[in-house]
Amino acid sequence: MRHIALLGSTGSIGTNTLEVIAQNRDKFKLLGIAAGENIELLTRQVETFSPEIIAVKQKEDAGILERTFPGKQVYFGREGLLAVVTHPGVDTMVSAINGTIALEATMASIGSGHRVCLANKETLVAAGELINNALERSQAELIPIDSEQSAIFQSLGFNQKKFIKKIILTASGGPFFRKSKEEFAGITVKQALAHPTWNMGSKITIDSATLMNKALEVIEASYLFRLQKDQIDVVIHPQSIVHSMVEFIDSSIIAQLSVPDMKLPILYSLSYPERIPFENSRLSFSTLRKLEFFPVDMNKFVSIKMAYHVLEQGKGKNAGAVLNAANEVAVDYFLKEKISFNDIFSVVEHIFYNETFYPIYTIEDINETIEETKGKTEGYIKETINV
Repeated sequence: MRHIALLGSTGSIGTNTLEVIAQNRDKFKLLGIAAGENIELLTRQVETFSPEIIAVKQKEDAGILERTFPGKQVYFGREGLLAVVTHPGVDTMVSAINGTIALEATMASIGSGHRVCLANKETLVAAGELINNALERSQAELIPIDSEQSAIFQSLGFNQKKFIKKIILTASGGPFFRKSKEEFAGITVKQALAHPTWNMGSKITIDSATLMNKALEVIEASYLFRLQKDQIDVVIHPQSIVHSMVEFIDSSIIAQLSVPDMKLPILYSLSYPERIPFENSRLSFSTLRKLEFFPVDMNKFVSIKMAYHVLEQGKGKNAGAVLNAANEVAVDYFLKEKISFNDIFSVVEHIFYNETFYPIYTIEDINETIEETKGKTEGYIKETINV
């Protein structure tokens, strides 16, 4: 029986995780739950799963939950996340919160020797070296939930990582990979949120449209699997059936295939090394008409180019944190319809290529980088685009 702390319960990954738990109550028990501001949904989740401890973003919402659930422990803010992951009895943490807010909680979970099921790619992008160093000092294990990273993890099986020649991350390409760069100028928020394959939150959906989501996965993979820049490839695969591949030094390639459903990698991260029966749509090769693969146009999707530039800086620097923070601000402004789709690329490029990168040694170093970068990005947008 795994005893789970779930961070980000009201988002797409969080709700899918709860479905997995609900279908396997003999194997998984929810002890702690944390969410942002969707108190109505969180209340229903607490009523259904009855966790012992709850955390929310705002103090006022914590007060509401204390009155609604008088027998529960209720916390808020940073202390709330830490309280949930370090709650007695927790042995598994699912990190499904966007951004770097869960970084400190992830480090605390690693320090407690937990299994960390990671859907939050920003954690490794911003602090991969710190995370890996903490893992080496701990009995904790880190298992990815992202479908692509899970595919690599599954494809490796019991093959030792030293036999990897390279990995191939697949990207759906989002809704715009067939469009020309000139057509990007007229893309609206509504169009960018219409992902052809996956149903995700708004921020990650925009990242998929710009391929920044894949760029962050390139950086994440370098830390997850201890790979160099030239060992990571990206291809566009619109059908989202092949979730990623591993090429070994003998030229053999192993891939993981399934219909698109995030519950599968979530379940595997919780059940590993076992596999649990899962009632899901099955992949039928007799009706599967085609699997397409295309190279990434890095002049059009400069996000991927910047990811490789991050890796060129070497491990342990703040380049990933800068890239991620600048992108967070740009995407937020786009979602508020204050800048154009094209502006996302130009803003992030300007901030990223005009930054001097330096080593990071602590979480405080990362937080400082993030705050400085967000301030610079907002200032640049206001000065150049007259927001």
